[in-house]
Amino acid sequence: MRELPGRVRRWSLARQMLALQIVVVGVTVAGGAALAFLQARDLLVEEAAGKARAVTVSVADSPSVLASLGDSAALQPYAERVRWETGVDFVTIMSTGGLRYTHPNPAQIGRRFLGTTAPALEGRTFTETYTGTLGSSVRAVAPVRDAAGKVRALVSAGITVERIGVRLRGQITGAVFIGLLGLSTGGAGTYLVGSRLRRQTRGMGPAELSRMYEYHDAILHAVREGLLLVDDAGGLTLCNDGARELLGLRGEADGRHVTELGLPASLTELLVAGENRSDEIHLTGERTLVVNVAVVRSGNRSLGTVVTLRDHTELQSLTGQLDAERGFADSLRAAAHESANRLHTVVTLVELGRAEQAVAFATAELRAAQQLTDRVVGAVREPVLAALLLGKSAEAAERGVELVISPDTELGDIGLDDRDLVTILGNLIDNAVEAAMSGVPPARVDVRLRADETTFLLSVADSGPGMDAVTAREAFRRGWTTKGDGRGLGLAMVGQAVRRLGGAIDVGGGQGAVFTVRLPLRGREVP
Repeated sequence: MRELPGRVRRWSLARQMLALQIVVVGVTVAGGAALAFLQARDLLVEEAAGKARAVTVSVADSPSVLASLGDSAALQPYAERVRWETGVDFVTIMSTGGLRYTHPNPAQIGRRFLGTTAPALEGRTFTETYTGTLGSSVRAVAPVRDAAGKVRALVSAGITVERIGVRLRGQITGAVFIGLLGLSTGGAGTYLVGSRLRRQTRGMGPAELSRMYEYHDAILHAVREGLLLVDDAGGLTLCNDGARELLGLRGEADGRHVTELGLPASLTELLVAGENRSDEIHLTGERTLVVNVAVVRSGNRSLGTVVTLRDHTELQSLTGQLDAERGFADSLRAAAHESANRLHTVVTLVELGRAEQAVAFATAELRAAQQLTDRVVGAVREPVLAALLLGKSAEAAERGVELVISPDTELGDIGLDDRDLVTILGNLIDNAVEAAMSGVPPARVDVRLRADETTFLLSVADSGPGMDAVTAREAFRRGWTTKGDGRGLGLAMVGQAVRRLGGAIDVGGGQGAVFTVRLPLRGREVP
């Protein structure tokens, strides 16, 4: 993303995280090194004090020291041998007054000891850090007692602080090396994490990421269309409010597999397929949805699919009404065409001088047409259904199919939605006419409508080839058709309308198919 001229470039989130992690690692390593230094120093001082104390007590308890008190010539070689063997820096034997009998520097023999002696004169052994002739040292002082327990002399042994520092520096060098190694390893790991984070965040800073999230969240909740993100495994990773409403989802949907959402089989198959699809019509519950699926890729890697859902219910309803009006128009056209043929026949008979035969023909045709109209209008007092039946009858006749209204058909004002009734009856008759045309002549469709106080019964039978049990189960699934690609929505819409009205539909028959629809009237009074 290009920076605008004059705009202050902010650090990306990855760079900020890298800097923060480097500081944290550096402080951690430095703190660890400091702690290691303090612990090592304390341990070395404690070790030196313990060693000095052990040497001091050992020399003070030696019988040869008690026997040679005051004889520097005898004590000096002994003290030096002990010093070399134990590794301490000095072993000093002195009188109770503090005059030295031994010292690593012979010039100091006979001079007064520099340090604390009072506790030892009281018979106690103690340790201290004191600066003497060899510099600062960690030393111990112990009394030399005779057989009666009387303090006859004092012994002091110690290790210089400089020598402790040499050992400490050796240990610190190793600790610093380990710390630097840890810092390098931590820095390398931090850099790798930062690089990955930079790729994942596209180099954006916290403010940009926060703003993008706010936009993303606002868009998801603002758009009316449904939006789904489905991963390659079929898991739902995102579902906005529009999709929840359109699909009728309840509870938490994100993270669930699409097969667990209770969607219609056709829509579930589409979501699992992971293929590009454009403007497919699917039925779910009481809605008609237009579904688009786009496969999302990053390079050669598939990230899943983006699914958009648009509510097509109202438009589909209007389209159904338009189709019904078009059907009525086609029926009127067919009736007009048939009337023109009959009129042409009458005119021809008159021209041939057969006026009586022309009158008889015209009267018979008019009587037949009027009888059909009177029978339909008299039996079906729902104007929309009566008009639909008359139109479908003329349309079927034009296609060579006889549409027969059952003699026991009787229907008053049942108070159901006209659009749903037109969808159910119109599609069933269209499907029956198509089936009858592919059956054994004569092609025929029988329609029966009845209603009592609680139930509206609609039956459409055809003389077509019929359907087996498997076909009957699949008949109302979206896409089922015997008419080729691009068809098969009509019966699915019939099933949706029946479910919307709380009814049921059965498919049966032996010679041909029989579709029977039962719709509850919910206590309406039927005249």
